[in-house]
Amino acid sequence: QVQLVESGGGLVQAGGSLRLSCAASGMIFSINPMGWYRQAPGKQRELVAGIRSDVVTRYDVSVKGRFTISRDNVKNMVYLQMNDLKPEDTAVYYCNAGLVNWAPKYAWGQGTQVTVSS
Repeated sequence: QVQLVESGGGLVQAGGSLRLSCAASGMIFSINPMGWYRQAPGKQRELVAGIRSDVVTRYDVSVKGRFTISRDNVKNMVYLQMNDLKPEDTAVYYCNAGLVNWAPKYAWGQGTQVTVSS
């Protein structure tokens, strides 16, 4: 059974930084593209960043230049370094493996709340 456990969220002031972590188990982690998604109140869940291999990444335009996704295929972990946070980054953040067009592959974990105050 696949498990995705996110951590690292919190309350931070605008301009601050957070590092999110996701521990994945129950799957062959290294072959799966991994993504970070977020869902703000009243909005649909969206892909924030994705990583297909150690060097092939993609970012939503709203976070490009501020967020960095990385992965550790030995530890089965994926990370999201978030810098220069803005109030509009406030959301629950989730990780998942990605199918074609980054549709989520597995059931969602509990997510981690990120709140950015102005």
